[in-house]
Amino acid sequence: MNENKDAAYNARLCDFFRSMKLEKRNELMDKVLHDRTRYIAVALENIYQPHNASAVLRSCDCFGVQDVHIIENSYQYELNPHVSLGAAQWLNLHRYDSGDNNTPECINNLKKEGYRIVATTPDPEAVSIHDFDVTKGKFALLFGTEKFGLTAEACAMADESIRIPMYGFTESFNISVSVSLCLFHFTERIRAEKASWRLSAEEQTDIYLQWLRNTITNSEMIERKFHADYYSG
Repeated sequence: MNENKDAAYNARLCDFFRSMKLEKRNELMDKVLHDRTRYIAVALENIYQPHNASAVLRSCDCFGVQDVHIIENSYQYELNPHVSLGAAQWLNLHRYDSGDNNTPECINNLKKEGYRIVATTPDPEAVSIHDFDVTKGKFALLFGTEKFGLTAEACAMADESIRIPMYGFTESFNISVSVSLCLFHFTERIRAEKASWRLSAEEQTDIYLQWLRNTITNSEMIERKFHADYYSG
């Protein structure tokens, strides 16, 4: 199928699945999708504690950030369902786990997609989140492990570095807290500063279809029947 046929098929399938959901559920999904963004992405390098890994996904969903890139070098990314509360089904998770060092693959992929790579660090020489220019184009926030932070390689490959201002004795925030603070700050700013943060119509359809597939019982079987009917007509 070519792209035009794919788009038409996805739109029809989306409408078909929508007809199977309660109207109030569809209205809620419409509202959430309207505020979703890919202008900001989150990339996690070697996050290994299930509580923190799950809390990050929950924050991404709550702040409307659709894409999370997960770099698994030394540790496997594991979730605690009691913390994530099903957030993963609403997000696009991109996992990099094919080798011993998957950091370059993730960062290079993000750069190919047009993202500025922004390393988060407690370094006092880094730019404060308050001074970071969100209008220069979409950006991926890169976060490191709970104990050691980002690797030297990740920092070297980043285009910019930012820090969260701190006024106490403790050197850094917990990783899930850092993600939440950054996402709260930046999702507010991209809306206030008129950045082009909204999803395209095609992206909205694709994401909506993903949500419906994830939440409708026996969606694969139903879609196979729809597919056969669609292309036989």
